[in-house]
Amino acid sequence: MSARPPIAGAVVAAAAMHTRAGETHAQVCELIDESPLVVDVAGVGRYTLMWTPTADDLDAAGFVPHDGWLGDAPSSALSLAAGFAFSEGMFDSIADIESIARCPDSPGVVRLVLTPAARERAGAAAHERTVRSSCGACGSDDIAHLLRGIRAVRGATTLSPAALQSLAAAMQQRQALWQATGGAHAALVFAPGGEPLAFAEDLGRHNALDKAIGRCLLDGLRLEGGGVVLSSRLSFEMVAKAARAGLAIVAGVSAASALAVRTAQACGITLCGFVRDGRATVYAHARRIDAAADAADAARAGSAEARAARDQPRSAASESRTASGSGSACAG
Repeated sequence: MSARPPIAGAVVAAAAMHTRAGETHAQVCELIDESPLVVDVAGVGRYTLMWTPTADDLDAAGFVPHDGWLGDAPSSALSLAAGFAFSEGMFDSIADIESIARCPDSPGVVRLVLTPAARERAGAAAHERTVRSSCGACGSDDIAHLLRGIRAVRGATTLSPAALQSLAAAMQQRQALWQATGGAHAALVFAPGGEPLAFAEDLGRHNALDKAIGRCLLDGLRLEGGGVVLSSRLSFEMVAKAARAGLAIVAGVSAASALAVRTAQACGITLCGFVRDGRATVYAHARRIDAAADAADAARAGSAEARAARDQPRSAASESRTASGSGSACAG
């Protein structure tokens, strides 16, 4: 997985006036783009997401399970559509998708076709709503509905506090769009062993998470038992999306809401807030954050250094004796 810089379409230049310490001057600002993306789930509904387009959509044609990505590159639009529909409980696995593609005559529309069985489960009655970039649960009936079908996460994944900090740092290093505009959220999904799997940025924190989850789904990567680091606060919706994906650890650089903590406790998710500057607050299921692992690593490092210190004089003496013996043999 590699980071890609923001491209044309994600950032828009705009004239502005800047004031500081009583002085003003003109400047050109880089603003994050916000555009509507219609996710048309055939036979289920049409959903308008306010999102940030990115460069990888320029060459992407579509996705079908048997052939994978169609075109020259994966697409964040398709990833967002898949992640959103999955997080909303419209399908359970990649096997439920027949196809997903940008509409040729309407690039702002992604059409997702589910298998007949999945479409029936998702509900045949179509409906429409707009999902604001700040609201992942807007329009849903209630919390019980949002958590319907979500099983408790039971993964035995553990991370040391140092590994958690490293993942947060890795996410921040990839945030090119935020560095350019100061207006983007990010999500970094990682495997049960702590290896990064997918990264995404977007104006909306829900979109960033849906993009990363969708990318993993379409790439056939395992989500269960892994985790995610978020650049945002930890709300109910973010925990619910992670729970549906089977992610065992959800970490963010900011605070958690009371409902997010209760949801994490109920779903078996380890919830960590304020993961920055070498610290973290673990709100739920702290067993997965193993401080003993850091202590063991430090002990192993200390033992290795001690062995190296003990062995160094012995090796030097041995080398001296060997050189001396070799010299005598050659001379004889």
